[in-house]
Amino acid sequence: MSTTLPLQTPQDQTYRDRKKALWLLSVIAPAGVTIGPVAHLLGHTSPAWFFVAIALFYVGIPLLDALMGEDLSNPPESAVPRLEADRYYRWIVYATVPVIWGSLLFNVVFLATHELHWTSWLATTVITGSMLGFGLNLSHELGHKKDWVGRKLGLFNSALGGYGHFSIEHNRGHHRHVATPEDPASSKMGETIYRFMFRELPGAYFRAWDLETERLERAGKSVWSLDNEVVQGGLITLALYGGLVVAFGAKVVPVLAVIAFWGAFQLTSANYIEHYGLLRQRKADGRYEHCQPHHSWNSNHLLSNLVVFHLQRHSDHHANPTRSYQSLRNFSDLPTLPSGYFGMFLAAYVPPVWFAIMDKRVVQATGGDVERINFLPSRRQALTRRYHLAEQAATPQERQAA
Repeated sequence: MSTTLPLQTPQDQTYRDRKKALWLLSVIAPAGVTIGPVAHLLGHTSPAWFFVAIALFYVGIPLLDALMGEDLSNPPESAVPRLEADRYYRWIVYATVPVIWGSLLFNVVFLATHELHWTSWLATTVITGSMLGFGLNLSHELGHKKDWVGRKLGLFNSALGGYGHFSIEHNRGHHRHVATPEDPASSKMGETIYRFMFRELPGAYFRAWDLETERLERAGKSVWSLDNEVVQGGLITLALYGGLVVAFGAKVVPVLAVIAFWGAFQLTSANYIEHYGLLRQRKADGRYEHCQPHHSWNSNHLLSNLVVFHLQRHSDHHANPTRSYQSLRNFSDLPTLPSGYFGMFLAAYVPPVWFAIMDKRVVQATGGDVERINFLPSRRQALTRRYHLAEQAATPQERQAA
């Protein structure tokens, strides 16, 4: 089922974004994580209230994605400059920052000041961490802005979860090495999300630190300078978390730890599904080919895209990193996910389910060419045998002769 909006011609100057008002869902959605605490404060003490937000995010959105289908329409290129210049879209992003900060701090204070059953406590910390992962996606959108304010706001927002290094690693590391074995943020065919997590989380931090070290050394500055954006983000996190510990005592420490970890894991979950098994080919000069739309998994599911600022149109994002969310396009014949990100997260958390869904899609997306598949080395032989890839794929010499 597809909810395909009518395509406009490139000469059409009357184009209007029919989803314009619906982008407000991205502002409203983060506040949903307060449902349980608010219900409790209003006297509704049933533990079920603490699971409502989890059900909405991880069950409701995938179901509505399936029911509402996909939006395959694109803005005409003639309208893109106008869309990019429209301040409405920028203020939508800016307005989401205080909603995320307010929702997180509300839930943290609630957890620090109320005695709850452990299941209610865990449900609240997990869904707050999920919202923090949404906040990192917001920082992703902000971090790609050309203006200083947008980039610094992205840094400030990612520091909420102790992830102030995100924009550095993503913009200058991931975008450069995406869909290659060198990228800790690109998952490999046969790799579980849990194995990927132990490679991606530390890898992202160390790559960001190395990138900032190189930048500061070129500028003749100390790595411990306040010009180091990793240090800037760390100081914001330290001030925030330290203030909360002083205000509410040691009981807030596990709250912040679980929220920060789950928020980071949500970003890891997105990274895991966005490039799974896809590989850019190395050219004769040793460099990798330019990143193309087919090096990312794409999803056009309507509702989840509205909630995550079109992050799921990931193919166009990597091909054109500075293009804002409202202007991202769908292309034909892309590697395509069967559901939006929230549904795919659930599949990824159960590796046999994920492999059953995605491994055959990797083979289809690459035409069975082993030179275009980013394998987990220890699983390469088993996977090539299972899908008969060695027999189907041409060698580099054969492709050159053809």
